[in-house]
Amino acid sequence: MTDTPAAAPAAEFWEARYRDTGRVWSGRPNELLVQEASGLAPGTALDLGCGEGADAVWLASRGWRVTGVDISATALERAAGHAAEAGVGDRVAWERHELGPSFPEGSFDLVSAHYLQSPVALDQQGVLRAAARAVAPGGTLLVVMHAGWPSWQTEPPFEAVFPTLDGVLAELALPEGEWSVRTRRTDRRPSVSPEGVEGFREDHVWRLARVPVVE
Repeated sequence: MTDTPAAAPAAEFWEARYRDTGRVWSGRPNELLVQEASGLAPGTALDLGCGEGADAVWLASRGWRVTGVDISATALERAAGHAAEAGVGDRVAWERHELGPSFPEGSFDLVSAHYLQSPVALDQQGVLRAAARAVAPGGTLLVVMHAGWPSWQTEPPFEAVFPTLDGVLAELALPEGEWSVRTRRTDRRPSVSPEGVEGFREDHVWRLARVPVVE
């Protein structure tokens, strides 16, 4: 596991989020990753903001060699444990980065960025542009973001600006002719509040393919 020092307050916030609780996430891969990546040929993958590692483990179980990245050392320790239990520990490398001050080196056949939305400082545009640069020719950039608060969230816990389908593409500023848009859609799924109120949540999904180099 590579440890790149992360700066406060983002590092402190996310480390406390994981350290002060038990398991945060379900351990299952994100449904939109499964939908969008199941048809891709395995290669090398970068999972940005990997949390406790469910997406990275799912990719590794399908033959990918994965680099999982998170800001929290506790999250990465849990992710490594998950990978070992799933029998894919040798297919995943874990690196600690704040994504901004530092970013993983290399290029990848798939770069997956799910829910890089934070109540503390995050240069989202800069991270997404770095993610695009990390995609190898012929590779895929998969971005998933919440499109808004859940329908039952009547009092948002903090102020947030949610992305639009066109806005993220504009912010990426991808070179013309080097990319094609394979998926650009909004997904709605059922969502239930902690108090049991039923509703829904919407996510935006972008799957972008980088044009292969022609020799």
